[in-house]
Amino acid sequence: MNNNNHSTTRVLVVDDEPRILKFVSLSLSAYGFEVLSASDGEEALRISASENPDLMILDVFMPGLDGFGVLQRLRDRELNTGSRQLPVIVFSARSSVSEQALSQGANDFILKPFLPADLARKVESIIKRTH
Repeated sequence: MNNNNHSTTRVLVVDDEPRILKFVSLSLSAYGFEVLSASDGEEALRISASENPDLMILDVFMPGLDGFGVLQRLRDRELNTGSRQLPVIVFSARSSVSEQALSQGANDFILKPFLPADLARKVESIIKRTH
């Protein structure tokens, strides 16, 4: 992948674990994506509304508003406002949540741990399909 071909693609990464948030953010930046980050569900919803990212990468298990709650509120907001559907990749260390995430409106799922190149390919693929 060319490191500069994604400079206009804005990705919002949401994870309550600072190490993972930094790792994913730095990895995607290295692939040329513009990265926004949020450390909880409420912040993710605020940023997604105000910054209009092209895609969200969302951890499932967070304290307070978890990833499923974020996904539900995001999809409800999109329906109520008629706005475009924000593509969402859910990520988790538990493969058992993939079906639930997809059935609740996620576009894809990636299992932790993952290689940065695999995540970047998923982001690129979803952006191509949805934009």
